[in-house]
Amino acid sequence: MMAAWSDNIRKVEPYVPGEQPKDTNVIKLNTNENPYGPSPRVAEVIQNPDLLRLYPDPTASQLVDVIAEYHGVDSSQVFVGVGSDDVLAMSFLTFFNSDKPILFPDITYSFYDVWAELFRIPYERPALDENFRLVKEDYYRENGGVVFPNPNAPTGIYENLANVEDIISHNGDSIVIVDEAYIDFGGKSALELIDKYDNLVVVRTFSKSRSMAGLRIGYAISNPILIKALNDVKYSYNSYTMNRPSIIMGTESVKDDAYFKAMVAKVVATRTRFVESIRPLGFTCLESSANFVFATHENIPAKEIFEAAKKAHIYVRYFDKPRIDNYLRISIGTDEEMDKFVEFLTGYVQSIQ
Repeated sequence: MMAAWSDNIRKVEPYVPGEQPKDTNVIKLNTNENPYGPSPRVAEVIQNPDLLRLYPDPTASQLVDVIAEYHGVDSSQVFVGVGSDDVLAMSFLTFFNSDKPILFPDITYSFYDVWAELFRIPYERPALDENFRLVKEDYYRENGGVVFPNPNAPTGIYENLANVEDIISHNGDSIVIVDEAYIDFGGKSALELIDKYDNLVVVRTFSKSRSMAGLRIGYAISNPILIKALNDVKYSYNSYTMNRPSIIMGTESVKDDAYFKAMVAKVVATRTRFVESIRPLGFTCLESSANFVFATHENIPAKEIFEAAKKAHIYVRYFDKPRIDNYLRISIGTDEEMDKFVEFLTGYVQSIQ
């Protein structure tokens, strides 16, 4: 029999991240990590003995300033956090405090409903259409806020900026968060709308395109009023949320724009080549603007391919969820890794047919 205090424990269904295999002798294509390392400038600062000895700057001003300069905004328009998950969680806590439900798609980043449940935020999930695209009219209704990724996860589909702006403009009384974790791999950013709409927050990450998932760096760009609100909540929770290595190495990453763009281009080129390579095997991929593809086979169930690939030490992501349970999300690795995966798929498909 449970004690009475058990009634006061907050109970939530936690987010389940992609599997992190203990075996290093695998091809890991399940968590959308960038296969290429960060800028060499990042490694150059690691030898500094004060990197770990000193407390970090609570304002992370060095990183905030370089992000602001890079995007052509004022530093008062930038908020940084421990990965975009931290930034998004802080945004939910800060901006979604209405009795009205917040809105996000039925197929989307699966942390959104976890945060909504954790913070006791009512929510509704308008369905994507048959082509897995947003139905912008579904976001015209009264709400307590809107959040969606663009490109979407896990589909990789990019919504054009006109549709994004349409949703923002129809929700002037609530905050709209556009989660752009994958925008560097394709598509036009909503950042150009920041000065036009005072209800817009754009969230970005260093984990994907900047190859720094291990350091946990994320940021939001908005107007100074909303950024101050985010910082007020952050400093009320934990003033030292970002460590010194992340601040310093993140700053160096932003400074090396040529390297960043070259690595993004390599991933995009490999993505295109991979999609073309598996099409003759009977696979169809949704049009991706991310560093992954969402693929389904004409005859073989996705779960069977997922399990067979894992036995061959190749990890991809499978979602046992309605509408997408016959798709695999496949992160783009190096050309060599993707060629090995194509070789596996070729042999596997031939053995089934």
